[in-house]
Amino acid sequence: MSEEISFTHAETLRATQELISQVRTELGRVIAGQNDVIEQVIMAVLCQGHALLEGVPGIAKTLTVKTLGRLLGLGFQRVQATPDLMPADILGTTILKPGTDTFTFHHGAVFTDLLLVDEINRMPPRTQAALLECMEERQVTADGVRHALPSWFTVFATQNPVDFEGTYPLPEAQLDRFLLKIRVSYPSESEELQILQRHHASGGAGLLEEAAIVPVSEGLLAAARAEVRAIRVEPELYGYIVAIARRTREWPTLLLGASPRAALSLMLVAQAAAAFEGRDYLVPDDVKRAVLPVLRHRVMLKPEAELEGFDADRVLTDVIAGVPVPRDAAK
Repeated sequence: MSEEISFTHAETLRATQELISQVRTELGRVIAGQNDVIEQVIMAVLCQGHALLEGVPGIAKTLTVKTLGRLLGLGFQRVQATPDLMPADILGTTILKPGTDTFTFHHGAVFTDLLLVDEINRMPPRTQAALLECMEERQVTADGVRHALPSWFTVFATQNPVDFEGTYPLPEAQLDRFLLKIRVSYPSESEELQILQRHHASGGAGLLEEAAIVPVSEGLLAAARAEVRAIRVEPELYGYIVAIARRTREWPTLLLGASPRAALSLMLVAQAAAAFEGRDYLVPDDVKRAVLPVLRHRVMLKPEAELEGFDADRVLTDVIAGVPVPRDAAK
């Protein structure tokens, strides 16, 4: 009986498993290590969400997103955030056609599939706010006219956790638009040695160019996204997700808890986590796995908790431990 169940799951998630296998193999030829980061980046695309990558410079944040775009056959644009960056610089602007008296809209960098906003917290608040409509409604409104963004439009934004000079902290409304906050850490010693060896052996054209990444087959990404959305969620798991979100709103060390949108994001990412495990149904461990990347940027600690050395991940781990796991959930 167990063999039949396993076969059924494999057939149900055929496209997802094929995509995951190809992503791990192809990105592994360019990126050394960072397995959790790679998984969470592809989860963001499968869930039609945006991701905030936090890490110090030089640990392959940009290269990961660029390689992913090449592998998925998606368009890629990069915007370097600066204090003088204006909304029109990324959204586009209306210009006068030469030799005529008519105006036309010139598309900005957001009109792409994968948009990498490097050091997003260096954007002034006005430009940060300009991204809100793009991220939520996948459209740009200019001069009262709406311009639709590509259906695969996904924002990957980076920020440096240690350099705060000349930065503008992201407001809560903007943070809540990000499905995931991905922590990108230093590679291990063996991975760092591998990085040196690969670059020394390269011909100077760059690892991404020399890897000759072959895009996934047409329709595979769309099929995988549909499979993830179809992951079964039992009623008990709905209650478990809501219980975690609501518990954050009353947790003694938290000033701001998770919103209903955060609970929805938690379910979507948990479905993707189940797919990565080869299951077509949700279990509590999938929800637990999704809690930190989904909620760490959506909760706000009380000042006294920060002074005592607490951080979002530590508090959320306590929240998970304080919410009873449903016994009748799918197994």
